[in-house]
Amino acid sequence: MAADKRKFWTVGQIDATGVRGPHEKELADVSKAKHHLFVGIDKDKLERIIYEDLGGQIENIGLSEDWAITIEMFPEVNIHMAYSYFGDEFGDEIEAEFKFYFSGEHATWVPGEDSATFIDIVMDFIERQIKGKMPFEKTYSKKTEMMEKVLIQRSEPFKLLKEKDKNKLESFLGAKVWKTSEGWRIKREMFPKILTEIKYIDQKGLDISYSGDNLEKINSYHIEFLGIFAINHILRYITVNNLDKDLPDICYIMFSRHYTKLKNWQHRTR
Repeated sequence: MAADKRKFWTVGQIDATGVRGPHEKELADVSKAKHHLFVGIDKDKLERIIYEDLGGQIENIGLSEDWAITIEMFPEVNIHMAYSYFGDEFGDEIEAEFKFYFSGEHATWVPGEDSATFIDIVMDFIERQIKGKMPFEKTYSKKTEMMEKVLIQRSEPFKLLKEKDKNKLESFLGAKVWKTSEGWRIKREMFPKILTEIKYIDQKGLDISYSGDNLEKINSYHIEFLGIFAINHILRYITVNNLDKDLPDICYIMFSRHYTKLKNWQHRTR
């Protein structure tokens, strides 16, 4: 789609708090911490990292940036990291900056909490690839206490998935979905050759695992977050397709304040 046809959102607009929220500050801090990595960077090297390791692209989105990195978080949820180089133009020792934007039909469904953390993970990934460093944390088969809690909290709505949902959920999530005799298997490539697989087993609940040739390029703490984001997005699908039912509270917590205001729902935070 042509850049001038896209609608871009900021995290402040998605958070819709009316004041400068914590995720705006979080992204400003990411820009301050990471912009120096890109001053004078070899563009061929950067393009290889973005295309091959993150499945994204470098483009111009028409917001006065020098260039922008665009990555699909989910179908119709696009992240744009717009870079501008100033040099010593302003005399404040800030050579460059990133500004972050979001586009796509479902971009405003995802709360700033998820999208800002996703950007932090992407920037950490890029930094390690630039420096040629591997992550320290690689305990992929061990679940943290946070993940154990997430799997318990988010399990109940999966009971609402029906066989007719298979194809629509595949398109919504950008994943491969199987209906099994025990429940569901949902596998998504979060970044090229980095996959998360979510399993829902009737009477047992949710489980998650990770695989892929590039898995060791991302630390285990960050792949857990990517898995959580995938679970959260599945709950968004379940919610919007079951509004006629009495849904668990966790379903409504998955959406941004912008979306809950649009739907006139009581906004609840995690």
